[in-house]
Amino acid sequence: MSEAENLDESGELRDFIRNIIVEDLAERRTESLVTRFPPEPNGYLHIGHAKSICLNFGVAEEFDGRCNLRFDDTNPAKEEQEYIDAIEADVKWLGYSWNGEPRYASDYFEQLYTWAELLISEGKAYVDDLTADEMREYRGTLTEPGRNSPHRDRTMEENLDLFRRMRSGEFSNGERVLRAKIDMASGNINLRDPVLYRIMHESHPRTGDAWCIYPTYDFAHGQSDAIEGVTHSLCTLEFEDHRPLYDWLIENLPVPSRPRQYEFSRLNLSYNVLSKRRLIQLVEEGHVNGWDDPRMPTISGLRRRGVPPEALRDFARRIGVTKSDSVVETQLLDHCMRELLNRTAVRRMAVLNPLKVVIENYPEGESEELEAVNNPEDEGAGSRMVPFSRELWIERDDFMEDPPRKFFRLAPGREVRLRYAYFITCHDVVKDANGEIVELRCTYDPATKGGNAPDGRKVKATMHWVSVPHAVEAEVRQYEHLFATEEPGASGDYLDDINQESFNVLTGCMLEPALAAAPVGGTLQFERLGYYCADPDGTPERPVFNRTVGLRDTWAKVQRQQAAAKKG
Repeated sequence: MSEAENLDESGELRDFIRNIIVEDLAERRTESLVTRFPPEPNGYLHIGHAKSICLNFGVAEEFDGRCNLRFDDTNPAKEEQEYIDAIEADVKWLGYSWNGEPRYASDYFEQLYTWAELLISEGKAYVDDLTADEMREYRGTLTEPGRNSPHRDRTMEENLDLFRRMRSGEFSNGERVLRAKIDMASGNINLRDPVLYRIMHESHPRTGDAWCIYPTYDFAHGQSDAIEGVTHSLCTLEFEDHRPLYDWLIENLPVPSRPRQYEFSRLNLSYNVLSKRRLIQLVEEGHVNGWDDPRMPTISGLRRRGVPPEALRDFARRIGVTKSDSVVETQLLDHCMRELLNRTAVRRMAVLNPLKVVIENYPEGESEELEAVNNPEDEGAGSRMVPFSRELWIERDDFMEDPPRKFFRLAPGREVRLRYAYFITCHDVVKDANGEIVELRCTYDPATKGGNAPDGRKVKATMHWVSVPHAVEAEVRQYEHLFATEEPGASGDYLDDINQESFNVLTGCMLEPALAAAPVGGTLQFERLGYYCADPDGTPERPVFNRTVGLRDTWAKVQRQQAAAKKG
């Protein structure tokens, strides 16, 4: 869905979920909107979670409601406090606040257990001894009904006794489970006596060793919603087939409220994998440098890369909320970043592949301060002073000894403009013993201070530069897509599609002195090069910068071409 399709007649953001909420509030089916964001703390959040965060917290803000942060901590074998802390940090960084204190499914373990016993006492649940493989065999297929377990008709007394013994730790992992008694012939496999509790002798991060049986997501989720008074339980489409079970449990238990589940399409992003299982594999097998590697689609990785939270929120708004699965081009995310950063990021000069320029007619041992604009898109950003001296660094790519016809930058005998400074002309090229260019000898025109000639003569190139004696040496990390193909794994193992050129470290980069004090995570523009942010690995003496995104916006160009083609 395009951005325009997400707007109603008044220009307000609208989608099918927001339309449902508007109608529910208007018809008083809902007095006050309550949503929740329920991550499992078994890994770091990724950009797909950001879409869900923006939806759940966003609609709560828009409709003067509340959004709970609730951790689905029902699988202690995979959950860690590190992930809980990271999730809280990610939600806050995106700009959202949850209602009250964070909640946990484990807060409700005793209540859930009581309700499980109630289902047993009413003949709606039973303890089953089938192994996992036997359960799969008995479950049937999409075209064939399942078969009843031989333990399905145990008496209520026997089931209660076994379930209580499960809780007391009498049985080993996998020896028994508690299942709902629904319909083994149902066309929806999720209603074929789903598992409600399993035995897991694992210490829980919050409850310790108090429990050795844990509820499944299907049993904990809807009931936790009901306990919290959630009105609209917003899930991705893979839970659509689970909704009948969600509703069955709500209808068959004395829950304090009646939440409704609604599903929307999950985010699929080109050149990325958003499966948590695959992201864990990338981290654990060392294919990336941790969860916050700037190539990762995790929120922490995007943050370290320098992506502003406002750009992620804008991205979520533009892609909209639909029930149709599709792949979103990662170029749209880049476009959202560029559009924001072009307006807000300060400009600084940095030379990534330096070549020395000596201005022979500039006084030796002297320097001056020249005024440079911080952001030409924002007059309020003001200006700064940058030092200029006899020796400068320029980009090696900005000089060619024997240039082709359309190369307009510096060459022997050619005059160019140095940004905010003077016109210079190259007169001599100095090479080392191997024939490599190591220095350019130039002259400058003092009358062109500020970048304009009093006689009106024009030059075809403006170049950035850094004063040699004032330069700060830095490391710059250039990042590309982690995967070389738009759909990783489409033709085999997704690991085979990893882009071996996705990470390139440049050392010996020369930066204007103001960049030594750049705040970690603050994104700015290296003039003519792209947007970069200071990395926590750096120091004031030797800063480290990560490339956030380049300057060229191919996505916007393609959109304009497509729009023009439609008009034609």
